[in-house]
Amino acid sequence: MISVTELRAGVVFEEKGDYFLVLSYEHIKMGRGGGTIKVKVRNLSNGAIVEKSFPNGNRVQEASIERKGVQYLYRDGEEFHFMDNESYEQFVLAESLVGDNAPYLKEGLELLLFAIGDKPLYIELSKILDYKVTQTGGSARGNTVGAAQKDALLENGLRVKVPLFIKNGEVIRVDTRTGSYVARAK
Repeated sequence: MISVTELRAGVVFEEKGDYFLVLSYEHIKMGRGGGTIKVKVRNLSNGAIVEKSFPNGNRVQEASIERKGVQYLYRDGEEFHFMDNESYEQFVLAESLVGDNAPYLKEGLELLLFAIGDKPLYIELSKILDYKVTQTGGSARGNTVGAAQKDALLENGLRVKVPLFIKNGEVIRVDTRTGSYVARAK
């Protein structure tokens, strides 16, 4: 058991049979009385993000979760094939487990797998990833008032809005939380 004051970002705890990954932590103290701990967590079973509140001094069950570095290999229908970076063992994850991360996967991508024993729970991508632009439309110069954007098709099939100066073959950075263009890759 760990105190709720130790629930910092990245900590995983168990509650009522579900596992939660802490995304953010906030300690709230108002006037008299005890403080309250508010945490934003991701349910590793279904991917939902929720906020939880605990009275100061409460304890939660710490989860003995294993974090493994894995590499994405390829997709075969509704199955995603990965390889463990240490043992080079290959394994398959269902589309339901990959969830919203599926559009951002590309061959050779390194990511983090959260597992309990041999049971995978959740995969975590980097917040910013680089992709090569394979196709982008033309733009009409002087036809804009503000920051104009155009559609771009990336190497993994993802469509993103990019500024007009981005050309085919360039490598750009994409925010995997929002699916938006960040900058040119250097």
